[in-house]
Amino acid sequence: MIKNLLYSFSPRRLAILNRYYRITRFYSFLKNTAYKGGTLTAIFVLLLVSLEIFLLDFNIILNNLVTIYAPKIIYTVFLISETVLGLLPPEVFIAWASKLDAPWVALFTLASLSYVGGIIAYFLGTRLSLIPSVKNYIENKIQKHIINLRKWGGIFVFLGAVSPIPHSIVSLASGLIKYNFKRYLLWSLFRYMRFILYASIIFGIL
Repeated sequence: MIKNLLYSFSPRRLAILNRYYRITRFYSFLKNTAYKGGTLTAIFVLLLVSLEIFLLDFNIILNNLVTIYAPKIIYTVFLISETVLGLLPPEVFIAWASKLDAPWVALFTLASLSYVGGIIAYFLGTRLSLIPSVKNYIENKIQKHIINLRKWGGIFVFLGAVSPIPHSIVSLASGLIKYNFKRYLLWSLFRYMRFILYASIIFGIL
């Protein structure tokens, strides 16, 4: 095991990986994804600030959500969203968490629900892969993600966990092609990192 680990980080192994990533245009994809992620984050922050200054008190809206809806309702909606194609942006829920009495506990709960939602999506993919007509339809819809997952494996799962690439779609694709489940679980743990990074920005604003 130690021998295999040392080989994974050997200069020869790293050189082979570097060449492979260049050939498959991974670095270009990574650059574009990072640019898109930074842009979307900046837009979201500017939107929050603009709404707060020019149109409405965003804090009042968030406080009303806390008052009107029980946390279990918000958590349920979020879990469904994180399971089914990432319908709602996690940033909205992180902003909601900032208004609770224990925001970091709420954030950890959200991150855990996102992680669980991805696992559910993974198993949905494995089940749907048994129905040829449904499998073909979904594969056509998310073909780009499946191609990237087959090319880059766990690195693409990592990008789905930390970048704007929908985590639920990457998870569904992982199940469809039966990507190694244990590796999927490990790479998906970086989902927590995304929530912490976004919270450090959003909590500071709100």
